[in-house]
Amino acid sequence: MFPQFGATAETLSKASTMVFRIGTDAHLYDDPDDVNIAPLLDSKYDSEKCEALKRLLALIAQGLDVSNFFPQVVKNVASQSLELKKLVYLYLLHYAEKHPNEALLSINCFQKDLGDPNALVRAWALRTMAGIRLHVIAPLVLVAVSKCARDPSVYVRKCAANALPKLHDLRQEEHNSTIEEIVGILLNDHSPAVVGAAAASFASVCPYNLSLIGRNYRKLCEILPDVEEWGQIVLIGILLRYAIARHGLVKESIMSSLKCTENFHAEKHVSDDNMGLGKESSDSWAYDSESVNMVFRCYIESPDEYLSRSSYANRASFELNGAQFTSGETNDDVKILLYSTSPLLWSNNSAVVLAAAGVHWIMAPKEDVKRIIKPLLFILRSSNASKFVVLNNIQVFAKAMPSLFAPHHEDFFIYSSDSYQVKALKVEILSSIATDSSISSIFKEFQDYIRDPDRRFAAATVAAIGLCALRLPRMAHICLVRSLDRIKVPAARAMIIWMMGEYSSLGEIIPRMLTTVLKYLAWCFTLEALETKLQILNTVSKVLLGATGEHLSTYKKVFSYLVELAECDLNYNVRDRSRFLKKLLSYNFVSEGVEEITCCHVVVDCIFKKQTREVKAESINYRFYLPGSLSHIVLHAAPGYEPLPKPCSLLLDDFNKPEGTCAIVKGAGDHGTSSDPSDNESASDYDSQHSFTGSSSGAHADDNESSEGNENPDPLIQFSDIGNASEVQDGVFHSSPANLGEMISNRALESWLEEQPGSSNPGILEQSQACKSLARISIGDVGRRIKRKSHSLLEAANGNGLKVDYSFSSEISTISHLLVCIEVFFKNCSSETITEITLVDEESNIASNDDVPTLVPMEKISSLEPGQTTRMILQVHFHHHLLPLKLALFHDGEKLPVKLWPDIGYFVKPLPMDVQAFADKESRLPGMFEYTRRCTFAGHIEERNKEFGDSLLNKDKYLAICESLAVKMLSNANISLVSVDMPVEAKLEDASGLRLRFSSEILSSSLPCLITITVEGKCSDPLNLSTKVNCEETVFALNLLNRIISFLVEPAY
Repeated sequence: MFPQFGATAETLSKASTMVFRIGTDAHLYDDPDDVNIAPLLDSKYDSEKCEALKRLLALIAQGLDVSNFFPQVVKNVASQSLELKKLVYLYLLHYAEKHPNEALLSINCFQKDLGDPNALVRAWALRTMAGIRLHVIAPLVLVAVSKCARDPSVYVRKCAANALPKLHDLRQEEHNSTIEEIVGILLNDHSPAVVGAAAASFASVCPYNLSLIGRNYRKLCEILPDVEEWGQIVLIGILLRYAIARHGLVKESIMSSLKCTENFHAEKHVSDDNMGLGKESSDSWAYDSESVNMVFRCYIESPDEYLSRSSYANRASFELNGAQFTSGETNDDVKILLYSTSPLLWSNNSAVVLAAAGVHWIMAPKEDVKRIIKPLLFILRSSNASKFVVLNNIQVFAKAMPSLFAPHHEDFFIYSSDSYQVKALKVEILSSIATDSSISSIFKEFQDYIRDPDRRFAAATVAAIGLCALRLPRMAHICLVRSLDRIKVPAARAMIIWMMGEYSSLGEIIPRMLTTVLKYLAWCFTLEALETKLQILNTVSKVLLGATGEHLSTYKKVFSYLVELAECDLNYNVRDRSRFLKKLLSYNFVSEGVEEITCCHVVVDCIFKKQTREVKAESINYRFYLPGSLSHIVLHAAPGYEPLPKPCSLLLDDFNKPEGTCAIVKGAGDHGTSSDPSDNESASDYDSQHSFTGSSSGAHADDNESSEGNENPDPLIQFSDIGNASEVQDGVFHSSPANLGEMISNRALESWLEEQPGSSNPGILEQSQACKSLARISIGDVGRRIKRKSHSLLEAANGNGLKVDYSFSSEISTISHLLVCIEVFFKNCSSETITEITLVDEESNIASNDDVPTLVPMEKISSLEPGQTTRMILQVHFHHHLLPLKLALFHDGEKLPVKLWPDIGYFVKPLPMDVQAFADKESRLPGMFEYTRRCTFAGHIEERNKEFGDSLLNKDKYLAICESLAVKMLSNANISLVSVDMPVEAKLEDASGLRLRFSSEILSSSLPCLITITVEGKCSDPLNLSTKVNCEETVFALNLLNRIISFLVEPAY
C-alpha cells in the first residue's frame, strides 16, 4: 500500500549493516577486484601497501589464486614497518612452495631478519624459510633452526621445533643426525611451550629414537602438567612407549595376564566365576583374564603379527616371560609417570583425559585402575561432542574389567537426545556390567527401549537382553520371557524366540516355563509376521529334540498343532518349512525303518545341533587399538598409528646406545643436561634430578600368571532369516557363561537385520544389500524431458530492446577441461535493427596459473533484425564456483556491464559407470569425504496434477517418482544416471527405499563426485529425500550438495 515505507526499511537495513561494519575488515571481502591492487603495492606509503596486502589475503581466504602478485610483494620484505612485514611474511608463507625461485631472491632478507632484535620478526623469518621446500637451501634452513633452537625467546624456540618436521620432509639423510640432535636440545628445554612443540617434532621426525627421551624422562614427566593440551596428548604417548620399551609391563597391572605361567587357567576360572555369573566379588579389581589377554595382545602386536595370527598361519599363543615385567612399587620411572598423569585425568580437554586414562589402564596396579572411572564419567556427562568417543573407550574397559563401571550403571541409561550410535554403545555397556543387584533396574530401562520406534535400537536392546540372560542365568526368565509379550517388532520377537529355543535348558526356571511359552506362541501363531512364524517352527523343533520326561507329549501336541496351522498358511515359505520339519522329525512320532531313522538323525544333527567346525574366537576383521586413538574409533589402523613397543626392547648402556628394535643414536649426552644458558624467558625451572616420592598401593598380584592364548574351538551360531540359514561369524558359543557375551553381538544382529551402520566398508555392504533386496528399475529415455533452466543476462528494458538469456549446456569444451559451455540467446525486442553485438571479458586483471582464457572470444553478431533470436555458445572459465564473472556487452557502439553467475552443477561432467564401479569408488570415499543433507521433494505431485485422464490412471507411481527425480537432477547438473533401485519387499503406496545414483567428474581436478538420493515416504505425499555426496574436495562437495538441495525443493519451471 505504501511502497515508500518498504524502500525506507531497505535503506535503513543497509545503513545499519554499514554501521556495524565500521572499524572492521569486512569491506575487504565485498568486491576486492574493483580496487587496483598493483599500484597500491608500488606505493611509497606503508599504509597503502598494507591495504593492498590485506586485500590479497582476503582473496586468498576466498580460495582465489593471487600468486601473480608475488614479485611485487616479495620486494616489500625489507620494509621497516612491523605490520607490513608481518603481512608480507603471511603472503610468502602461503606461496613460497609454489614460487621457490622467486622466494630465493629474498633469502638474504630472511637471514638478516633472523638477527632482528624483535623476536616476532625472527620467528616469522624462520617460518618462511622453512616453508620454502627446496633442497638447495636445506643447509641454510638447518643452520637457522639450530640457531633459533638456542634463541632466548620461547616463541622463537617453539617455531624452531615446529620447523623441524618440514625440514625432515625434504628426505635428506645426511641431516638426520643433526635434526635429531636439535630435537634432543628442545626436549631438554625449560619452557613447557617449547617442550610440547618438541614432542610433536619427535613424533614426526624420530619416533623410535627413545634414547632422546631417556636422557630427559623425569624432567618431561614433571613438566607434563604445564604443557599445552595438544602437546600433552603427544607427550603422554611418548612417555608411555618409553616406559614400556625400557622397563616392560607392570606385573601388578591387569596386563600381567600376558605373562606365561602355569597358574593362568586357575586364575581365569576364578575371575570368570566372579564376573561371568555376576557374583559380588570382594576384589574390586576382578577382571576377565581372557578378554584382557586379547585386548592387550592387540595393543602390542604390529599389523603384520596380527594378520599372521588371524590368518591361522601362526597359531602360537602370545606370551611374555617374567623378564619383560617390572614392579610398579619399586620402579621410580613407572611411579613418576602415573603420578604426573593423575592430575590430567581432570583436564578440560577430553582427549587429554583419554590419553591419561590409557596410561593408568595399561600401567597402573589393578586396584588403582579405578582412578579413571569418575573422570571418564564426568566428560561423558559434560561433553556431548566427545560422548561417542568416550563410550567407545569405556566399552573396551567394561568388557575387560566389568567391575569398574558396575556400580555406575545408571550413568549409561539412555537420554532422548542421544544418537543411535550412542544408544547402541550404552546398551552394550549395560549388558557387560549388569550384576544380580543391578539387573532389575537395568531391565526396567530395557523394557522402555524395546518400544523405541527406531528398529535398529530396539533390536540392539533385544541383543542386550540376551547377553544379560547368558551372563546371569538365574535371571534369564526375567530377561527373556517377560520381554516377549511387550516386544512388537517382528525382527525383535523372532530374536527372542530364537534364544528361547537355542538356550531352552539354560538356568532352572526357563525349562519349567517352556510349556506355557510354547502354548502362547501356538495361540498367536496366525497373527505373527513371516520371520516370527519361521522362528517359532524352528524353536518348537529344537525344544522337541531335547525334551525328555513328562513334557514330551505336550511338546509333540504343540508341534503337531503348529504344523497343521503352518501347512494352511498363505506364505509358501511357511508351508515349505512346516512340511520339511514334519518329515524330518517324523521318527519322533512313528516307527520307521532303521536306515531312514538313522538318516533323519544325521540330518537333524547337522541342522539343529551345535557346529563342530573349529573356529577362532576372535574375528579376523576385528582388532582392539590403543585407548584414545583415532584407530580405536574407526576400527582400522589410521595413518600414523603405532602399537606399543615390545616390553624391554630398549636396552640402554649408560643411556648411550639403545639396542633392540629402536634406532641407534650416534651420540648422546649425559642424563639431565640443561639447555642453553641464554634462555632467560623460561616459564619455570624443572630439575631433572629432583627426587620423586609418592604413595603406591601395596596389593600384590601373583607373579606366576600365564596366558595360553585362545585356542579352544568354538561352534558357530546359526540365525534363520526368512527361511535361509546363515552363519554369523561374529557370534561364538562357549561353555563358560563369561564367554557367551560375544555370541549375540551387535554386529551379528545388525547383519541379521541387513543393517550395518558401523560397517568399515559401506560401499561393499551397499552392493551386497542391493543384490539381495533391491530391484533395478529402467525408466527409459528421459533425455527428451530434460529442460535446462534459463537465466537472464540482460533485460530488454536495460539493453535498449536487446534481451539476452543464457542456460548452461551439457557440452564439454574441446579447448580446455576448465571451460564451461553456456548457451546464450540474443533476441531483438525492439522495432529497429541492432548491430555489432559482442561479449568481452572485463576481468582481465585476474590472471590464472594456466593459459586458459576467462572467455573464449565469441563471433561478433553483425546485425539482429526485430523479433529475431540468435543462439551462440560461450566457453567460460569461472575463477570461483560462487562468484560471478563480470562481462561487457557491446551493441550499436554502447557498452553495458553484465554479470554471468556460475552454476556449480555444471562444473562437473558425466562419468558413466556401472553399479559395481560406483560401489567401489564410494567405498573409497567414506567418513570425512561423505556429506549428507535432507530435504522435502514434491515434484512428483506437481507433475501428477498436470496430468489427467487415462495417462494418470495407467502410470506407475514408483516410476513417476523416479522419472521426476531423475529429470530434476539431470536438468540442473551435468551428471550421469547410474542406476535406479527399489526394495523388493516394497509396500503398496510406500516409496521408502527408492534409491537413485548419479556419477560425475570435477572439471578442474578430474576427481570423481558421486551422488546418492534415498527416498522415504508415501507415493501420494511429499517425500523426504536424503542426499549424499561423496567427493575428496570438501568445499566443492558441500557447495554442490547445497545446490542440489536448493533445486530439489524449488517448484518446476
